[in-house]
Parts: sequence; C-alpha cells; structure tokens
Amino acid sequence: MSAFIEPPKRIGWLLRIGIRISRRVTGKDILVARLLSWYPKAAYGSAMLESLVVHHDKTLDDRIIKLVRIQASISSACPFCVDMNSFEYKNAGITDTEYASLKTSGNYADVHTFTRREEVAIEYARLISQTPLVFPEPFVAELKETFQEREIVILASTAAQVNYWARLNSALGVPSAGFMEEV
Repeated sequence: MSAFIEPPKRIGWLLRIGIRISRRVTGKDILVARLLSWYPKAAYGSAMLESLVVHHDKTLDDRIIKLVRIQASISSACPFCVDMNSFEYKNAGITDTEYASLKTSGNYADVHTFTRREEVAIEYARLISQTPLVFPEPFVAELKETFQEREIVILASTAAQVNYWARLNSALGVPSAGFMEEV
C-alpha cells in the first residue's frame, strides 16, 4: 500500500534537514514528512507542532502519556499513528493485556491494572478522538477531580496532536511505517 501521491522529486535543503532529523529520531523514513514537502508551510507548521508536544513531563508519567497517544491513535483509526505510537509500548510499562484492551471499545475498564488516573486519561483520549466531540458533565467533573489544570491541557493537546496527524496521514493515504513489525 502506498500513499495517494508521490513525494516531490526535489526537496528544499531545509526540509531535507528536517527529514534527516526525523529519520534519525525514528529510525524510519517517514513518508508524510516527504509528502509535506509539496507545501513547505504545512511541513514547517507540522514540524513546529510536533516539536512542542509533550513526550515527558514532571507530573504525568511517560506511561500515561503513551496510553493517551495509543488510545487517540486507535480511536482515530490511523494505521500509521497506531503503528508509531504503539511502538515499544512495553518500555512505558504497558502490558500486552493492557494494550489489547485499548483496541476494544470500553474493554480497558475490565483490566484492573490501570490506575484511576489512567482510566480517566484513556477515556478523555477517546472522547477527544470521536466525532462529534461530546464531553458529558459527569466526566468533566471527574476529569477535574483527577487532574490539575496543567495536566488537562497536556492530555488534551497530546490527544489533539495525534488526531491532527491521524487526519493528515489518512487524508494523504499514508500507510503504517512498520514500527510494530520490529517487535
């Protein structure tokens, strides 16, 4: 499977540097980075967005951030995003059973190894990734009881960022990159 369009034959030097950095960070030639070279403003904006999202935080551990990224990827049905964001999930302390439960709507509640904070974060990622966006008042109250304001912004922006990439990758027909094939 390939994308809907081919990358341009000639890519400007600044974008080539960004593509090399992306390759160094991920270990893969990320197709969407090359496709965005057709419209450099989109490439620069996307790179800026990616550089500003949280990957590590002082109050939200890497596990909860990874759970949000995985759940948003699965909920938005983006093969590339699921592949990339699920890669090395065990390194974040996520078990195979926990990972499998994220793939089935509502089944994460049956896995008793998630903390309450993790369950609320997972549900928040699901709500952020659905259309139409609906946030029931009881859930919002629980979200506010469970997380500080700063943490809510981090969770929301993390899931929203995944949704941005999900929409962009899907709209361009970008297939998975094979991250999960390596495990």
